[in-house]
Amino acid sequence: MNKTSIGNPVGILGGTFDPIHYGHLRLAEEMLELANLRKILFIPAGTPPHRDAPQVSAQHRNAMVRLAITDQPAFELDEREIARTSPCYTVDTLRELRAEQGAAQPLCLLMGGDAFLQLDTWHEWEQLFELAHIVVGYRPGFTLDERIHSAAPALRRQYRQRLCAADALSGQPAGGIAELAIPKLEISATLIRSRVAENRSIRYLLPNQVADYIHQHHLYEHAKY
Repeated sequence: MNKTSIGNPVGILGGTFDPIHYGHLRLAEEMLELANLRKILFIPAGTPPHRDAPQVSAQHRNAMVRLAITDQPAFELDEREIARTSPCYTVDTLRELRAEQGAAQPLCLLMGGDAFLQLDTWHEWEQLFELAHIVVGYRPGFTLDERIHSAAPALRRQYRQRLCAADALSGQPAGGIAELAIPKLEISATLIRSRVAENRSIRYLLPNQVADYIHQHHLYEHAKY
């Protein structure tokens, strides 16, 4: 593993964003600051292999992310996955980003604690550590160390071996696991979809421009949730 790095890390936040909301945005803002990231790439998933198909098209989800992050210069929309018709595996996206960013640039894959505890079910999951650091946000008072016993043995081993402080992430391009205590906003895409379908207000759950887009395009009016 190349241990000569350049600059602050680039964060990578993927998801269906169906729709994007303040929970996603606040998580990204906290990680941007606490992990001293240079920027964060928001990558809407095209065909996610681990979840049911998104309720609206990739083009709509892409447009909503663009609207949501327009006022934060450190947030960038990355559209590479929405054009894929085959399942979008994180390891493939990271390989592309590594080739583009160069061998020395620190990359940080951002995720929540629940996703991390299932990491061993991801396609070629152990290769992720060769391509990026993993930064895990968890609710204060519920550390990963207290929950890792429920994970698969191979993931527990990787966790113990790779755990590092967030300020160490710029010291090498990949391979670390850092934890960040981040207050969680109790907002979910499921909640938003259900409120739209029930003709209830979604104000203050997501940016106004995203709410306007949902209403203008009649999204989620007949959503399954």
